[in-house]
Amino acid sequence: MNIYITLDYELFFGSKSGTVEKCILEPTEELLKLTNPYGIKFTCFVDSGYLLALEKFKSDFRSLKSDYEKITQQIRYLADNGHGVELHIHPHWEDSYYDGAKWVFHTERYRLSNFSEEEIIDIISRYTKVLERISGKSPQAYRAGGWSAQPFGPIGKGLKKNGVLIDSTVYPGGKYLSNNQSFDFSRVDQYKTKYKFSNDLVKEDENGEFTEIPISSYKVPPWFFWKFVLIKFSKQSKHKAYGDGSAIKMAKSNVLKLLFSFSHSVVSIDGYKASLLNKAFRRYRTKTANNGNMVLIGHPKAFTRFSLKKLSNFMESTYRDHNYKTYQ
Repeated sequence: MNIYITLDYELFFGSKSGTVEKCILEPTEELLKLTNPYGIKFTCFVDSGYLLALEKFKSDFRSLKSDYEKITQQIRYLADNGHGVELHIHPHWEDSYYDGAKWVFHTERYRLSNFSEEEIIDIISRYTKVLERISGKSPQAYRAGGWSAQPFGPIGKGLKKNGVLIDSTVYPGGKYLSNNQSFDFSRVDQYKTKYKFSNDLVKEDENGEFTEIPISSYKVPPWFFWKFVLIKFSKQSKHKAYGDGSAIKMAKSNVLKLLFSFSHSVVSIDGYKASLLNKAFRRYRTKTANNGNMVLIGHPKAFTRFSLKKLSNFMESTYRDHNYKTYQ
């Protein structure tokens, strides 16, 4: 089986962004300590709008100049050492700014679909170019911020223009609608781990120009999230996230759905969700006859000592017999 470890390499977007050190740099360094002994390479889907925002404001604020130097140094190190550096887009950076003390986020246009087709193509082009310039490599794959890549048509035009023909946004069974996010992957076969598509990323087209490599998903019972809540309130140090910011709050209706009905979750290396790694792997290995793809997703800001330990155990049990890959 091919295994992809993928990270959404980004800050928080709630009332407090958190620092680049705690949300991105330090937890990524901790991951490197775990993967290096095995020779495993992972992929960072870099929030490229953040890079452009740093470039825009760093001449006015010394702290941002320092943040820019630190994050570009890590991105170059990752690219130079064989890790994947791919395109991740949160377009609300177009409307956000630094006020001298903190990032001020305006998330009214959190999805690319909130922009015109011309604006979408321009955003994708600018974000691709800054990532290319900093990493020294052309991105091959894209992941939408908040999984919100629908409708795909205009996005596809921008990606094709910039030579990005792999998408890894879909997670089968996922469905969510809020003021910020919107996606519906409920029609995607959970164990179809690679397929071609054209203008609709949830509709297979064997002659399509784009390739989808979905994030792996797992059907979880509501009591899993009750335990998730209890662990959060227990405040055990091993479950404390590295990140020091706050996320955009989930709509209450969606919280209730998680707590009272079965739902599909990404196979994640974040927090308590990492406890599902081995169960999900066994399911994918069985259902795909051991020759499919398993795509893990994580966010450095959401890593915990517990989740990294679970990932370390997972890598130890799989690296000899399975292929760890990037999209390059």
